[in-house]
Amino acid sequence: MRKMNGEEFDQLVTFFDGMARTSWLRSIHDRLKELSGSWNNLKVLDVGCGTGRLLLRGVDEAEHLYGVDLSSEMIKASQQNFFLHDRSEKTTFVTGDAYELPFEDDAFHLSLSTCVMFLLPEPKNGLTEMVRVTKSNGRIVMLNPTKKMNQQNAFNYCKQHDIQGFEQTTMLKWSNVSTRRHRYANEELTSLLTQLGCIDVKHEQVLDGLAVITVATVN
Repeated sequence: MRKMNGEEFDQLVTFFDGMARTSWLRSIHDRLKELSGSWNNLKVLDVGCGTGRLLLRGVDEAEHLYGVDLSSEMIKASQQNFFLHDRSEKTTFVTGDAYELPFEDDAFHLSLSTCVMFLLPEPKNGLTEMVRVTKSNGRIVMLNPTKKMNQQNAFNYCKQHDIQGFEQTTMLKWSNVSTRRHRYANEELTSLLTQLGCIDVKHEQVLDGLAVITVATVN
């Protein structure tokens, strides 16, 4: 089983934090939060949490927020962001591998993953871990690129929506990585999650079909 090295992401903290604050990814995070349902009194995990921007959206609802990332520098940035929002007491951030999440079985009501699973050499192993740590009747919510995602389509999207500068750069970089790693059709994601014991798998396309938000319930 091949693994990724957290050090390769340590130097990208500023880039990923900036990407999380772009208009296009911010709007996707907002929609993902809506589709994930209420976080009221839930224990919520973000796998590949980056700098914690997604989790910040539910900090006033959730019972406790947990973030795990392969990069220790990303974890430090997450801790700093929540400190600046005076919400450190509601969070636990740990350095860890998506293939071996450092949490017990059935620990979370809601497990999230955005722009992460498609990066893994073997995404099924990461999904298996997400299912393991999520309670029965809990939810898994993910963002992944679709088969339509590539540099040309991403460039056309930016042109059509007047996305320029750094915001365009982040989307084009995401598209380039996607073509080298994994892109998904809805049917593939449904099949994979069903094999792992999930039910009620639903998909909503975003970015005019270049990416998809997937919501599933753990049986």
